[in-house]
Amino acid sequence: MELWYTEKQTANHGITTKINRTLHTEQTPYQRLDVIETKQFGNMLVLDGMVMTTDVDEFVYHEMIVHVAMNTHPNPRHVLVVGGGDGGAIREILKHPSVEKATLVEIDGAVIAASKRFFPAIAGKLDDPRVEVRIEDGIQHIAESRNRYDVILVDSTEPVGPAVGLFEKGFYQGIFEALREDGLFVAQTESPWFNADLIRRVFRDVKSLFPITRLYLASIPTYPSGLWSFTLGSKRYDPLEVDEAKIRAVDTKYYTPALHRAAFSLPKFVADLTQDGE
Repeated sequence: MELWYTEKQTANHGITTKINRTLHTEQTPYQRLDVIETKQFGNMLVLDGMVMTTDVDEFVYHEMIVHVAMNTHPNPRHVLVVGGGDGGAIREILKHPSVEKATLVEIDGAVIAASKRFFPAIAGKLDDPRVEVRIEDGIQHIAESRNRYDVILVDSTEPVGPAVGLFEKGFYQGIFEALREDGLFVAQTESPWFNADLIRRVFRDVKSLFPITRLYLASIPTYPSGLWSFTLGSKRYDPLEVDEAKIRAVDTKYYTPALHRAAFSLPKFVADLTQDGE
């Protein structure tokens, strides 16, 4: 008998993949958490029926949410990740020698525990001495932080359940205040195919707060449509003005100095989503 896992990404569309077995399942205080072993993508972390990360393609998301921001800021010393309990963003952040402290704020400690157990290659840097792990509400942490971080990364789930507030303008205002005077942030902002209204709204909200706002893309096969967006808000530094020759050399599989700028070259239907704020 063949076993298949299907994520229903909309009422009319989903992705499916053949699985060997279910490795772990639990209902946390916040969400349903499953780890399944797939034929195509290795171990897969699923929250409330939505794919969060896999062994095979995780590097794309984690490299792109991290290195664009870290190479735009000339000296990122204190970095915050909101969400990201799998630890992949932290792993990539620590590849930058300027980092003195990386703080992970994850509301659901079960995600961290499962990631350490089933995704050691992703979560392996969570015990690094430069890392502070805090099991608490990221929205509250942002509200209590002022002028503290050089870079903030919002590595959230889809805008449902506990993550809804991470896509609201008030949260971005809090991020602005939590950043230092030359700080910047990046948030994952979903699929241009299925979440156009969300991308348009988030871009408009961020643009109303930050003098520099950019949208960029990456190709992630296990995410809805395979095309994924990130929104960057910066107080001072423009990612499009980064000198490619000066980008720090780090060990990556997807991100490159040339791709840093190329990721901001948007198909017209995606670029159109940024026009409301012009």
